[in-house]
Amino acid sequence: MRSTFMGLETSKRGIYTQQSALYTTGHNISNANTLGYSRQRVNMQATSGFPGVGLNTPTMPGFLGTGVEAGSIQRIRDGFVDHQFRSESNKLGYWESQTKAIGQLEDVLAEPSAYGLQGALSQFWQSLEGLASNPENGGARAVVVERGKSVADSFNYIYNSLKEIQGNLKNEIDVGAKQINSVLKQIGDLNKQIGEVEPNGYMPNDLYDERDRLLDELAEYFPIKVTYDESGGNALKIAQGIATVQIQMDGEFVTVVKGKEFAEMKGFYEGTGDTPPFSNVKFGKLDKDGNLTVQYDKDMNVVPNSATDAEKEAATYSHSQLLDAGRFKSLINSYGTDDGKGLYPENLKKLDQMAQEFAKAFNAAHQGDPTGNPPVYATDLNGDPGEAFFVSKTGDPITAQNISINQTIADDPNKVAASDSEGKEVGNGKNAQKLGEIQFIPLDGLGNKSVQGYYSGDIIGTLGVKGQQAINMTKNSATLLGAVSNRRDSISSVSLDEEMTDMIRFQQAYNASARMITVMDETLDKIINGMGVVGR
Repeated sequence: MRSTFMGLETSKRGIYTQQSALYTTGHNISNANTLGYSRQRVNMQATSGFPGVGLNTPTMPGFLGTGVEAGSIQRIRDGFVDHQFRSESNKLGYWESQTKAIGQLEDVLAEPSAYGLQGALSQFWQSLEGLASNPENGGARAVVVERGKSVADSFNYIYNSLKEIQGNLKNEIDVGAKQINSVLKQIGDLNKQIGEVEPNGYMPNDLYDERDRLLDELAEYFPIKVTYDESGGNALKIAQGIATVQIQMDGEFVTVVKGKEFAEMKGFYEGTGDTPPFSNVKFGKLDKDGNLTVQYDKDMNVVPNSATDAEKEAATYSHSQLLDAGRFKSLINSYGTDDGKGLYPENLKKLDQMAQEFAKAFNAAHQGDPTGNPPVYATDLNGDPGEAFFVSKTGDPITAQNISINQTIADDPNKVAASDSEGKEVGNGKNAQKLGEIQFIPLDGLGNKSVQGYYSGDIIGTLGVKGQQAINMTKNSATLLGAVSNRRDSISSVSLDEEMTDMIRFQQAYNASARMITVMDETLDKIINGMGVVGR
């Protein structure tokens, strides 16, 4: 037999459930602008009907409904869209970093402009043309010396500026590694908290959101794979579970988070100096000074000290095993690796090659070869043989960093070898003309290209193509990421209009349940206080 107060209980459940829905709506509205928040909903379900199943169950036409209950509070999320978002975020992180690195390099080279190396070279060639017309003119000679200094200074400035940016890239790599380790630790901590909540039958939706936000951040640095394991106990079937995070390498996955345990990453460099090339990464545990004290293999098992060199090597991942995706690999590709590759090392090498071949060709013409057959003469205003015009500041082979004008010539512009005569011939400026024509001469050390052609083609032109590619890929990646982000927002983000509509729905349902209680109260009042009073 049903309870006299069954109707009150049914309506009470309705009030409680609609109240939970209103509270959840309020939570959604409060977090409408919270980064990474996913809207939540109450999954309402009908309670078991009356009567229950059993031998003593009374016979009646069908089950009588007993109301509603909140089965669970679930966040609205699409795992496939999350995977797409992280994949596109990974690509955008790579190309954004490439665009920035190339842009900084282009800013230093400052081409095309009147203030870069190309402008300095053009002015130097022009000064030699002027000297060829007036070889005895002291002002023309002084101009050649000053323009030569400007060329050397331009080489020095560009080299030192690029090395400074390269050093900043190294700092970015190291800071990025620390940020990655911080994210991995936070994911492990969240796994621990989630593992303590889920077995009790609760849904830690806000913890899920924070973990997903951290996974999004990690995906900017590396291509990742995320899987989930059940936490056990009385966990709900829709509970997300404990995340296992892996970084995708060339041909394998390296586990970096497993439950509450996490690995830390350490980058290693090969060589000495301020900008030693990047070599490899290892995963394990770091001490407070950032030194690797415990090394893990790809499954997060400890590599013992007694392990063979081959086993330790298998748990060491060279830069070439990192996929060309993500901000971290992009920084490495810009900074430079131990195989000599990298945006900045390659351009520094080209700049050194250009400075060396330019100085070699110019010095050869400025000094002549009086012992040759036939002899080639190059003499200054005093009739003395020409000296090396460009020299090294340090005494080492000439590079873009150390190239300088010969101090003897800088102190006495009359020592510029403008003549091609054997003795003193004031009006002869033919050698100055030859010096100016070096700009058009193909040089073997520059791939049979002239100095100007090598700089504008192999350095500036190649960099321009890479820069344009990086910009285009950044735009394409940003567009694709924006489309996926919009799709994810349409699923998971809070719509205030929708929440206001839900608020009205739940409020009206709450009011209806409350009104039902009033009706039941009046009914019971009539039964209790009004029945059995006839004839009194």
